[in-house]
Amino acid sequence: MNTIWIVLPILLVLMFQLGIELDREAFARVLHRPAAVAVGLAGQLVLLPLLAFGIASVFRLPPHFFLGLVLVACCPGGSSSNVFSLLAKGDVALSVTLTALSSVITLFTIPVVMEFAARFVSLHTDLAIDLPAGKLLVQNIVLLFLPMAAGALFRHLRPAAAARCAALLKRFAFPALMLLAAVFFLQYARTILRNLGLLGGATVVLLLTAMSAGGVLARMFRLGRAVRRTIVIEVGMQNAAQAIAIATSPFLYGSGEMAIPAIIYALAMNVVLLTYLRLLRRRDCA
Repeated sequence: MNTIWIVLPILLVLMFQLGIELDREAFARVLHRPAAVAVGLAGQLVLLPLLAFGIASVFRLPPHFFLGLVLVACCPGGSSSNVFSLLAKGDVALSVTLTALSSVITLFTIPVVMEFAARFVSLHTDLAIDLPAGKLLVQNIVLLFLPMAAGALFRHLRPAAAARCAALLKRFAFPALMLLAAVFFLQYARTILRNLGLLGGATVVLLLTAMSAGGVLARMFRLGRAVRRTIVIEVGMQNAAQAIAIATSPFLYGSGEMAIPAIIYALAMNVVLLTYLRLLRRRDCA
């Protein structure tokens, strides 16, 4: 069974939900707090992919795993990061703004980064990997932008119904991702277990390094505590469903192995971020 037919409906629903939650104010806030937005976007769009390149090289990941780790680093977390920012007592408005901007910007940056990554892997290995960047851009528009636009239009036309729909979809999002992870794990259990040590180490190091670097970057610009917490979460959280859709798409890579880092990252991400929330609560109560 090709997991693409499971991940596509989940991804479409998640992006539709994200569209419902975005509004004009999310984009307008850029003018009012440029430093915080710039730091958050730099962490998401520049720092994290660079860290993925470095860590994948240090761990000497095989070509498909190398590309998979870089791919998941290019896919921003989506609306789930807004929930985590709320729970962490972070800056939710900033989180929504970063989600809105990164979701649009990465429509165009993912093809560029992944084309470079494919050439890098082909140059340093015997495996020739070709990425049709144009097709990836088209797929991103169809799977990401159009559902977001539909959600935003729904909110504009039927705000009350959209609010009820968003509340329902929020409850659906996490179980759906866990179902996807379970199905994917069963299908690729041997490959995952055989490489769990290598990939688990690489993904956890990437996650912890990214979150730490996001916090350091925020401190360098003397941003407030709530903003720092949000940037840590935004840099660490990634959209596993999006990465899996790109990796397994028959029009692009058509590779289940390339999607494995996204599954492992998603599992590690939830464990690490929930631990981070517990630590924050203890600090706040101290």
